Amino acid sequence: MLQRVVLASSNRGKLTEFGELFAGSGFDVVPQASLGVQDADETGLTFVENALLKARNAAQATGLPALADDSGLCVEYLHNAPGLYSARYSGGHGDDAANNAKLLRELEGVPAERRGAFFICVLVLLQHADDPAPLIAEGRWYGRILHAGRGDGGFGYNPVFLPEGCEQSVAEMDVALKNRLSHRGQALAKLHARLAELHASA
Repeated sequence: MLQRVVLASSNRGKLTEFGELFAGSGFDVVPQASLGVQDADETGLTFVENALLKARNAAQATGLPALADDSGLCVEYLHNAPGLYSARYSGGHGDDAANNAKLLRELEGVPAERRGAFFICVLVLLQHADDPAPLIAEGRWYGRILHAGRGDGGFGYNPVFLPEGCEQSVAEMDVALKNRLSHRGQALAKLHARLAELHASA
């Protein structure tokens, strides 16, 4: 199995989540910034394309296997916006409060039954920059958008997202529960399973 892997992200919230998710996994996950790697330009038109661009950029710069995540929030009423532009929905990059405020404005007056949404995470693992067979795993976490934010845990759209079957927003959830249910947790579990299959058949 892979040991040292560069994580192609500079998002502080994601780095914290990945640190929790990889605890005890056997991976030594190194954030790209600690190796002097700059963020890749996200010019793809899908989450898969952007994750590949990020992973390839980090692998080329470091010579290490690279893991990249591209993720976002898709709201059905808004034709799956903010989607690829989730982090910069309000204009600036990573302004969570402004992004949430804009989303709630866009959904003003929309009833609960029409506020369906899902978080999506696509993970890409490249063994090296020219790896023609990347491992790709996807997770989706379904729920709906609340009429107002609740809680202060996590980052991004967590305060306004109520997962299916839950009474707490993501921002109100226990961290361990969130990591087990979340789109990122789902994608990582699938990636681990695929790596285990490959290791067993090697």
